[in-house]
Amino acid sequence: MNQLNLTPTMLVMVVVGYFTVLTFISFKTSKGANNLDFFNGSKKSPWFMVAFGMVGATLSGVTFLSLPGSIYNTSFSYIQMIMGYTFGYLFIIYILIPLYYRRNLISIYGYLNQRFGYFSQKTGSMFFIISRIIGASFRMYLMTMVLHDFIFVYFGIPFWLTVLISLLLIWSYTVKAGIKTIIWTDTLQTFFMIVAIIVAFFTVTSQLGMDFSTTINTIKNSDYSQVFFFEGGWSDQLNFYKLFFGGVFMAIVMTGLDQDMMQKNLSCKNVKESQKNMKWLFIILVIVNVMILALGVLLYVYSAKQGISLPLDAETGKVVTDKVFPGLALNHLPAYLGVIFLIGLLAAAYSSADSALTSLTTSFCVDLLGKVNTPKKQRMLIHVGFTLLLFATIVMFRYFMEASAIENLFHVASFTYGPILGMFAFGLFTKSKIKDKFVPFIAITSPLITYVIDRNSEQLLDGYKFGFELLLLNGLLMYVGLLLITKKQIALSKNTQ
Repeated sequence: MNQLNLTPTMLVMVVVGYFTVLTFISFKTSKGANNLDFFNGSKKSPWFMVAFGMVGATLSGVTFLSLPGSIYNTSFSYIQMIMGYTFGYLFIIYILIPLYYRRNLISIYGYLNQRFGYFSQKTGSMFFIISRIIGASFRMYLMTMVLHDFIFVYFGIPFWLTVLISLLLIWSYTVKAGIKTIIWTDTLQTFFMIVAIIVAFFTVTSQLGMDFSTTINTIKNSDYSQVFFFEGGWSDQLNFYKLFFGGVFMAIVMTGLDQDMMQKNLSCKNVKESQKNMKWLFIILVIVNVMILALGVLLYVYSAKQGISLPLDAETGKVVTDKVFPGLALNHLPAYLGVIFLIGLLAAAYSSADSALTSLTTSFCVDLLGKVNTPKKQRMLIHVGFTLLLFATIVMFRYFMEASAIENLFHVASFTYGPILGMFAFGLFTKSKIKDKFVPFIAITSPLITYVIDRNSEQLLDGYKFGFELLLLNGLLMYVGLLLITKKQIALSKNTQ
């Protein structure tokens, strides 16, 4: 399998050893755990551990696995989004975090109830649940694809069973203490992931016989190193302004308006520690993302120099960029890198999936059921239910995934997070009251209209194709819908008088 005899059996032993460590941490942290420990760690989490652990959850298996290969089609354009993240994180740090702590929220969608009412909270929670199920499934799909295609297929294990085993293992170490356990496991998993990226980077440079100066020049002069794209205009999917503003709002919705990410953040002791956590999280994210992009260049340079064929889709003949990194790490580079790559992949995927499963359970209990003190047995059954739902979604992706996973993830997020963005924006920037019972209808309508516009944009808008700015359109439609409800209420009030 590998030039240094890295066998599937050895890799299975790595997986088993990895989960043994996570299970041990779960056992140590879950003693005497209650609902508040599960939901927010009883607000006793050290900010530095939260910050470091959130890096793994933010990057996830999608970034770890998909981003290095994606430069084949998008070069370094992703940096344009990272630049936008800067302003998104500033908004989270100075606007959203103080708001959440001031209102003493366990679920951030409790704000929608306080601001608008019952139906708004339920709507926000439901769209988060849909967003997180799809997002977590994307991330888990990548990891299980690698486990299956590069390891378990050699034992005759079907893909669906690989998925089921993976999810049941996550369920087993998160079901008792939830966020209290995840703060510790995510810290360890982020460490493993970053070590894997660093080791992969220096292993490839060593194999290429490059020193640091040569490596920098190779990356700088590569065909893949273009960062800024202004020439193509607004129809270009890599256009600077589209990616920059997309980055601003993607950071806000996928971190600041996401219960999964904020659940960890709200486990810090106070506002200042939570803000400090977010600042350091952003700094580390920038460094790691740039290193991953640089690693992508080196992987393609290595493939070309060694004459290694890139993985192709059997039907389309296109390069399957998500398989470039695992293919080289497990089949063509030294065996130790294959082991470290696998640990890094497990860490990246599971640090995202375990917190997703916990936040889904939390949002369902707190937002939909309205029970902070959910009976333990009921909470565990809900945990099982979401595990099975993730299982079904991941298996479905096996047959419908075509583009790079990181592209799919952001595209779907534009539809599912748009209504949440519109509701929070309306709540923060107006003082108006709304007809709460109409909110679910508007929240369903706005992404549907967005979808229709997206599908027909080239005919309607003289060849224009939407990118990540679909999120802005969706959020704007939600905002306008809420505004129309408000105006109708005022009009009705005047007529009554």
